[in-house]
Amino acid sequence: MKKLLTLAAAITLATAVSAKASQKIISFDPAYKGGIEKSLESLGGQVTRRFHLVHAVVADFPDEVKDASIYTLSGVTHVDEDRYIKWIEAAPASMNAVPLPSVEAALGAIRSGEAQWAGSFAGIQPKADPAEAEIPWGVKRVNAAAAWDYTAGKGVKVAIVDTGMDYTHPDLAAHYKGGYNEVTNTGDPMDDHGHGSHVAGTIGAVRDGNGVVGIAPEADLYAVKVLDKNGSGQYSWIVAGIEWAIEHHMDVINMSLGGKSGTDALAQVMKKAKEAGVTVVCAAGNDSGPVNYPAKYPEAIAVSASDSSDKLAYFSSKGPEIAVIAPGVNIYSVKKGGGYTSMSGTSMASPHVAGLAALAIGAGAHGPDAVRAALTRAATKLPGLKPTDQGAGLVDAFKLVR
Repeated sequence: MKKLLTLAAAITLATAVSAKASQKIISFDPAYKGGIEKSLESLGGQVTRRFHLVHAVVADFPDEVKDASIYTLSGVTHVDEDRYIKWIEAAPASMNAVPLPSVEAALGAIRSGEAQWAGSFAGIQPKADPAEAEIPWGVKRVNAAAAWDYTAGKGVKVAIVDTGMDYTHPDLAAHYKGGYNEVTNTGDPMDDHGHGSHVAGTIGAVRDGNGVVGIAPEADLYAVKVLDKNGSGQYSWIVAGIEWAIEHHMDVINMSLGGKSGTDALAQVMKKAKEAGVTVVCAAGNDSGPVNYPAKYPEAIAVSASDSSDKLAYFSSKGPEIAVIAPGVNIYSVKKGGGYTSMSGTSMASPHVAGLAALAIGAGAHGPDAVRAALTRAATKLPGLKPTDQGAGLVDAFKLVR
């Protein structure tokens, strides 16, 4: 009897291994919506997620079911792997230091009091104005404070589609309005990584004379957690997070994340966001190569990164998709769990532009095309950079609101 049980257990284990499921995102013709699930089930597929706005579902299939077989089903238009990948990569370690400035930049920084790298020159820095002390260098560089007498983004709804947000942080709590966790399918988007909280601080940290202030310090902040504690996630989580933002009538989405390839469902939901009037701002990527997805989609405002000397950060991805450039090296912002920290990457450049988009909306721009046009008009080309490095250039918030 014992031998029989052992044999049965071995057969069960072998069966389980052979039936290991692979997860796919299946796009389909909307005319087949009513019968697509039964069609997938006929091949052993099991639907695990249904999208609300795009014509696609997520389904598990036994490994022996190949994509070619799925494509034979009526109505199926695309089959993509729902891969779990690393969506946020820190800039190379050597990039996290503040770049060595030019003489002109050094003298200017000493005069302005922002020369964190000045070292022995600290004694000759002027005393900082308390009202200016909480403004990080990137927020100063885009001249955000000059816009605040006209608009600080009050009432503009910004979704941070990222690792979540530490909504208890004193610089974020006042304007946190809610969110969702697509990783666990719960209403709690608490940040267990730190990236999303840092991004949120650059967009909308409150203006209270303490810590840091964001570009649009009166914007409403929403956290949509689509990445886990490792900064990784499945493509379906990203799609579902964008859908949540559309359905909850966000004005701006910031996605400081990127992958080497897209999927049909991701392309669909980017189009849906634009159709719904949502401005989507995306980080270009940190691999010095072509622009990543979703920034590569035409609906995205793709952002490259500059340093404090107005040079292209040499980790920054670039290409014809770049719309504008923004500060992305040694950006000081919110740290999850309290306090503040500096990070580098196009992930840090993108929220500068998301905040500027909120200011543009606060100043009267309606819809993604109008926001993009406003940002372009307010941008100035940085000398020595190609259009593929910087797009329209660096945005001046004062020009944006006037």
